[in-house]
Amino acid sequence: MQVETKKIVVLGTGGTIAGKAAAAGDNIGYVAGQVGVQDLLAGVPGLAQAAQGPLDFEQVAQIDSKNMEFGVWAALAQRCHAHLQDDSVRAVVITHGTDTLEETVWFLHSVLDARKPVLLTCAMRPATAIAPDGPQNLLDAMAVAHAPGARGVLVVCAGAVHGARQVQKVHPYRVDAFSSGEGGPLGWVEEGRVRLAQDWPQAQAGWAQSALEKVASGASWPRVEIVMNYAGACGATVDALVRDGVQGLVVAATGNGTLHHALQAALERAQQAGVAVRVTTRCPLGQVLSLPWAHAALPLSPGLIPVKARVSLLLELLGASAPTL
Repeated sequence: MQVETKKIVVLGTGGTIAGKAAAAGDNIGYVAGQVGVQDLLAGVPGLAQAAQGPLDFEQVAQIDSKNMEFGVWAALAQRCHAHLQDDSVRAVVITHGTDTLEETVWFLHSVLDARKPVLLTCAMRPATAIAPDGPQNLLDAMAVAHAPGARGVLVVCAGAVHGARQVQKVHPYRVDAFSSGEGGPLGWVEEGRVRLAQDWPQAQAGWAQSALEKVASGASWPRVEIVMNYAGACGATVDALVRDGVQGLVVAATGNGTLHHALQAALERAQQAGVAVRVTTRCPLGQVLSLPWAHAALPLSPGLIPVKARVSLLLELLGASAPTL
């Protein structure tokens, strides 16, 4: 009896990996999201062999990820969920722009029970570059898809495998633009083989289905903005946002969650007016340590960079909150 080989599904969303420039030597003056996912995959030598079986594809969106919208997130989550439920699917690979990739990966981590790999990959150079990095990233994603025990929503880029919680874009130009900070990546892809440094993330269960249903319900997404503490900060921006109907605020505080007294007073006024407030830090490493006497009235969002804290607060206000594992 012949055993059917499971397939890998690639969901295209655009990004630099699908970008085109007028000249092959131009790595920055390109237009993202120009090459369809079918043509993108067809242009990668050895991809069919790396997939080790059927390779399906869908064009979920075709955008520059700086323009990412909630509607694309919802559609992407629903397509991922459908494929995760399909026994014939081994893994889902998502081609995505780098600018908001860290937000999308955290969103998907928060709404999917990913007992199979959901792998976001990308590029820092367009498809038309003399030496594009997208093809190798796609090949590496195929390797991770076949790694024993692979699961969870992950990022595969520049030979590294990153977890959803830690990954952050840290460079505007280099091909190795992502970092997992102090903890380092989950592992690396070397000549088609995965070398793990940490365990695969635990699959999320229980809350994921209800979270996805909330996201897919068509309900209006809440408005959540990010403000920052800095020298001379005041509360004017916070007060204006409250008047304009903001529902949530994430503050990128200095240091260990410290806030200018004027900004803190404005945030406390906002919270008293019914606005959800979360405090994180603008520091690229570490996390805010809770002190018994500090910011008792302003909840912390420990261990999350501001943009990910915003995603979590969006889901919380949408009624689709999830554990921050």
